[in-house]
Amino acid sequence: MKAGAAHHQLVLVAGARSSSSGRAAALPPSRLLLAVLLVCLAGAERGEGQAAGESGRRAVDVGVILDRTTWLGNVSWACMELALEDFYADAARASYRTRLRLHLRDTGPSAVDAASAGVDLLKNVRVQAIVGPQTSTQAKFLAELGNKASVPIISFSANSPCSSSSQTPYFIRTAWNDFSQAKAIASLVQKFNWREVVPVIENDDSNTRFIPDLVDALGHVGTRVSHKCKIHSSAGDDEIKSAISSLKGNWTSVFVVRMSYQLALKFFRLAKDEGMMGQGFVWITAYGLTDIFDVVGSPALDVMNGVVGVEPYVEDTERLQDFKQRWQEKYKRENPGTQLNGPILSGLYAYDTVWALALAAEKAGYVNSDFMPSETNNGSTDFDKINTSKATKKLHDAFLKTSFYGMTGKFHIQDWKLVSTTYKIINVVGQDRKVVGFWTPGFNISRNLNNKADLYTIVWPGGSDKAPRGWLLPANKILKIGVPFKPGFSNFIQFENGNATGFCARVFEEIIDALPYEVPIHYEEFGDGKGESNGTYDSLIYKVYLNEFDAVVGDVTILANRSLYVDFTLPYTESGVRMLVPVRDKRQKTAWTFLKPLSADLWLGTGAFFVFTGFIVWFIEHRTNQEFRGPPASQIGSIFYFSFSTLVFAHREKIVNNLSRIAVVVWLFVVLILQQSYTASLSSILTVEQLQPTVTNLDEVIRRGDYVGYLNDSFLPGLLKRLKINESKMIPFNSPEEYNDALSTGRVAVIVDEIPYLKLFLSKYCHNYTMVGPTYKFDGFGYAFPRGSPLTTEISRGILELASNGRMAELEKEFLYVDTMCPDKDSQTSSSLTLHSFIGLFMITGASSLLALVLHVGITLYNNWTHFISACSQGPWRGPVVILFKIFHEHDDSSNTPDKDETGVANVDPTVESPWSRSNHIIENFDSDTETAGEGTPGREVSNQDPGPPSFAYMHSER
Repeated sequence: MKAGAAHHQLVLVAGARSSSSGRAAALPPSRLLLAVLLVCLAGAERGEGQAAGESGRRAVDVGVILDRTTWLGNVSWACMELALEDFYADAARASYRTRLRLHLRDTGPSAVDAASAGVDLLKNVRVQAIVGPQTSTQAKFLAELGNKASVPIISFSANSPCSSSSQTPYFIRTAWNDFSQAKAIASLVQKFNWREVVPVIENDDSNTRFIPDLVDALGHVGTRVSHKCKIHSSAGDDEIKSAISSLKGNWTSVFVVRMSYQLALKFFRLAKDEGMMGQGFVWITAYGLTDIFDVVGSPALDVMNGVVGVEPYVEDTERLQDFKQRWQEKYKRENPGTQLNGPILSGLYAYDTVWALALAAEKAGYVNSDFMPSETNNGSTDFDKINTSKATKKLHDAFLKTSFYGMTGKFHIQDWKLVSTTYKIINVVGQDRKVVGFWTPGFNISRNLNNKADLYTIVWPGGSDKAPRGWLLPANKILKIGVPFKPGFSNFIQFENGNATGFCARVFEEIIDALPYEVPIHYEEFGDGKGESNGTYDSLIYKVYLNEFDAVVGDVTILANRSLYVDFTLPYTESGVRMLVPVRDKRQKTAWTFLKPLSADLWLGTGAFFVFTGFIVWFIEHRTNQEFRGPPASQIGSIFYFSFSTLVFAHREKIVNNLSRIAVVVWLFVVLILQQSYTASLSSILTVEQLQPTVTNLDEVIRRGDYVGYLNDSFLPGLLKRLKINESKMIPFNSPEEYNDALSTGRVAVIVDEIPYLKLFLSKYCHNYTMVGPTYKFDGFGYAFPRGSPLTTEISRGILELASNGRMAELEKEFLYVDTMCPDKDSQTSSSLTLHSFIGLFMITGASSLLALVLHVGITLYNNWTHFISACSQGPWRGPVVILFKIFHEHDDSSNTPDKDETGVANVDPTVESPWSRSNHIIENFDSDTETAGEGTPGREVSNQDPGPPSFAYMHSER
């Protein structure tokens, strides 16, 4: 419309001139000048409109705030200009309807000037985005402007001004991700097992997000950050030297450095002068500082030898090489005499940022400038009068969704920052920087990007390729060791003539001497110099927490409440708390002591088997063995006499049957074992004391209201109170002699103490006391060090070494348990023997006897089977029973040789005509004839010899 109006005015002016020819010269000069201006303006606007119509593109204004006095500002601006040229030079983007137009503001380093430039760009130029606040301080102001105007503020070098990105949703970082960089550094620390790290940072807003991310990442790998060293950007040499001295005074030798190039160069130069760039130190630089070598060159390399740096990984592509060449030509043309040979990583981020903005502008579409008046437009400052725009909101949303492959790799925004997942690890060696490995989420620290492998060799400060242990003894440091005052149990610890002796001190000194480095120590007693302690063990531990002592060496028990203030080593003594009580012999020798070796069931079982075995032998032997015959009373007596006489192997009866012999042999074996066991048990009962503790548990002590003793100046009163012991019933003691006196006189019923003390007591007073009751678990004795002290791990490792090589046991024997230790009193008890212990023997002898019985019955029936069957067929059932009774009861000596000297045979009446009398008569005549012949009756011959008594079957047939 403006072009049309101007053209109309121009037409009017021309018409006036033509209608009044000859009067043109009469026009005033001012009117003529105005007409010329209108014609020029119309022509310009018409030409511009024609160009816009021809191209079809609309300008999207973007503000750029840089400090052109710095190399970062110059490098970044050159990269931005090349990004625009490369983006719109592509034929594929020739049809784009938008075109980015950059408005540069060179503000210098001032944050106020940057904020003023931002207000100007938003208010007057009405830009839809602002790129480039270089520092975090500048970003703090501009982020607020972006939030107010809903205009994206995009930085490729500054950190987020807030701890949470959600607080500044219009501030977007298109640079490396601090969170992933912190994880890369933490993985490197974990790789070398460093337990403590000290960040050394510049005291400005650039570390607002980095330090919390670093502390969290280190915490996840078990590494602590005890403190931070902050140095102001304007600090002089003296102030920096003071900070370096504070670092030297600590144990930690692993430092993570993040600061500006100028401050870093000064810091490392002074650190080298102070000897902190030598062997044993570790310096890790975060990205932002690794570019110092491109900017400064040799001066930085000279003072940073051995430094390990972390920086984002950018793949070296042909596109990147071509861009570097073009950038170098452009930059050297605009900045003659520069030493830079290529764009640094921040410049590549600036290139990708402009490229992403151009893509987002096209995606969002062109919207005419529609800045709405601010709700506080009536404010008194320009900040209050800033307007808002819907078009910038669309550009903001489109930019967050933009994704492409740029110079730095995959460009993708997440959580208002660029996602960067791969970092390379560089090592400064001489005048060169070597890539020694990479960090990726998949492999963590690795030599290669695509597989897990160890890093290449790293040369650490001082020129060593051996990884430092992560801590150093502070220069001229002598450890001040606190020693508890312990008069009673001097075997553990004792302070004499300025030196500590005893088991605890000896173990500590042997570990210190075995370390590969020297650790000077100095003992100080925790006493008042008058034979008394300065306080409890808890008070001594608290002195370590206050840094008045560097460690405590002594019989200090590891407790949970103490570990809140100090770090303990592994325990070097046995752990636990038990009771010490007197013992008495529970066995009383009486007239019936001889019955105690065997239990009642074993007595009864043995007696039963005596009778059973005697019966079996009688049953087998009484048919053929005259010694087992006779009246019933005599036979019963024979059973018992024979069986019980085997107990002492005094049986005199002759055994003639093989089956009974088998039964007797097995039984004699059982009797032998029983006899030996009985003798051994009775000897133990009569000669060995069975000591029994007078008290077995604390409940009994509480119920009886007895007194309880404990070691003075210890944690035991708290334990006894938790065990429901009345405080009025607790008596403290100081020495083994006092323990013995109190227990022997009955002043206390029990002593409750830690096992090492009780064992030392029992080594001196062995026979009258014992440890009883449950073991209350505690961690034993340990050495106390300040929280985070690296010596804690070193001493713990030494304790394990002494325990594994047997040296710890030797020291215990030397200092603590000099005398022979008492055996456990419970092991001297002797219980009665039970039937269960001999059930197998009884089963063997029972089975043998029963088998002999069955075989005997079977053989006997087999020999008399014909007569038994005949008797069964001739009468009722009583007949077979009578026959069986006669078979197994009547005497059968057919298998025996008769005794010629039997005197009872001559008294038999010869007139009785019975089988038995006949037999006896024959024997009598035979004997008489023999005697007569012997006396001198010659010629008389015996024609018939006595065939022996007839069998039972013969007698039955005669009947």
